[in-house]
Amino acid sequence: MRIPASVQRAAPATVPVSPQASATETATRAATRAGVRIHLAEDLPTLETVSRFLAGVWQTPASRPPFTPDVLRAFAHTGGAVHYASDGHGVAAASVLLFCSPASRAVYSMIAAAGTSDRGVGFALKQAQRAWALERGAARMIWTFDPLVSRNARFNLAKLGATATEYTVDFYGPIDDVINGHDETDRLTAVWPLSDPRPAHLAGLDLGSVELDPRLAPDGEPFSARDESGHWCRVPHDIVTTRRQDRRLAAEWRTAVREVLLPVFEAGFTATGFSTSGWYRLTGKEQA
Repeated sequence: MRIPASVQRAAPATVPVSPQASATETATRAATRAGVRIHLAEDLPTLETVSRFLAGVWQTPASRPPFTPDVLRAFAHTGGAVHYASDGHGVAAASVLLFCSPASRAVYSMIAAAGTSDRGVGFALKQAQRAWALERGAARMIWTFDPLVSRNARFNLAKLGATATEYTVDFYGPIDDVINGHDETDRLTAVWPLSDPRPAHLAGLDLGSVELDPRLAPDGEPFSARDESGHWCRVPHDIVTTRRQDRRLAAEWRTAVREVLLPVFEAGFTATGFSTSGWYRLTGKEQA
């Protein structure tokens, strides 16, 4: 028997998932895949453990960690978040998150680090930060990173979906640790939209389709190019190792990349992606 259209049962409506619920689910799945549990560090013994972990990652003396336990305690007490990931063997990753001015609806990630065998722990930690921030009304997350560190650029732009909006020369001044070495601390400012991040997965640059800059990188290869919609800039594969092995070469890379990126950012371009072959993709507002 045919049922009149007027009495046919309507299909159940799809209940929209809130960005906060989606972020929480993503963070939970990521932690499970990485084999860790994400916690908030609030008591002093745990904060001391986190401080020691950060000193180990940045290879500083235990007496001079990036953040001492008392500073971490103050961050947590004032409404910030000190997250850490545990894997049964101790701390596997840690981060610090603070709120920016109320009008900005933004949080600032002061530091975030995973151990040497990441296996997705860093991604899980970042997703936990995202869920925490969304729950408290934030719309975006901001942090800085070294433009020469290709693995961080790939993680921030191609995996998380952040964009880099500003280039600052020697942002922090000298930092006495093994990671930064004696290099100047140029930084890109990353902005991550928390509700709808869209990673930009880019293949390797097709050098046949771009206009190459005649300048060459310290390795003797092209490292700057442009096409009809923006700019490209290549960075070294592993600048941290280069700093340990050849301080002069690392400084040459810093200068070369700065001379390309700084005027491009000042002209209003932003870094919207990072290719598998180590090239930043920079586009104007109309292409972003």
